[in-house]
Amino acid sequence: MDAIVKKIETIASNTPLPAAERPSQTEVEAAVDTLLRWIGEDPSREGLIDTPRRVAKAYREMFSGYDKDPAEELGRTFEEVAGFDDMVLIRDITFHSHCEHHMVPIIGRAHVGYLPDGKVVGLSKVARVVEIFAQRLQTQEAMTAQIAASIQDVLNPRGVAVIIEAEHMCMAMRGIRMQGSSTLTSTFTGAFRDHPEEQVRFMTLLRAGARG
Repeated sequence: MDAIVKKIETIASNTPLPAAERPSQTEVEAAVDTLLRWIGEDPSREGLIDTPRRVAKAYREMFSGYDKDPAEELGRTFEEVAGFDDMVLIRDITFHSHCEHHMVPIIGRAHVGYLPDGKVVGLSKVARVVEIFAQRLQTQEAMTAQIAASIQDVLNPRGVAVIIEAEHMCMAMRGIRMQGSSTLTSTFTGAFRDHPEEQVRFMTLLRAGARG
C-alpha cells in the first residue's frame, strides 16, 4: 500500500466505541430529559412524555453506522467479469449524516468510481459503504477519505475516486445561516491520483450522467 493511501487511512480513522462501554438506554433517556429542561421545556407535558424514548430510538437508527463494518459489505466480490477492467462509476448516492461539531444534519450526494483489477463488487455494496460512514458523526472531509480508503483497502483496485457534495445545516440553521450553499470534497487514489487523464474521464462521465 502506498504512502498516500496510508495517509488517507490515517485521516479516515474513526474507531467506534465498544458496545460494552456505551451508556444504557436509561442514561440516554435521562440525558435527553436534561436537554429538554435546559432549553426551557417541561419534559412532563403530554407532547414530551415519550420524547426521550423516541430520541434514543431515532439516534440508534441514524447512527447505526457505528455497529456496521464497511469491509464486510465489500467482502463479496465477483471475478467473472468477462474481461471488464474499465471504470465503474456509481453517481448520486444520496445520504444524510450529522456534523460532529454541532450534531446537526449534513445532506448530500456521493459519487464513487473505481478501476477494477480483476474483481468487482455489487453496486449496492458501494452505496452501503457510503451509508455506513454517513450514519456516524462526521466531517465531510473525513467521510470522503473513509469511503476511498475502505474501497482501496478491501478491493485493491487500480484506483478509487470519491466526490461528495453536501449542504451543512450547521451553516444553514445557525451561525451565518447561509442557506443553499454546498461543499465539495474529493479523494483520489492510485491511477486517479497519478494520471490526470483518469480524473478527467471520471469527471466527464459524472457530468454526462448529470446531463442525462
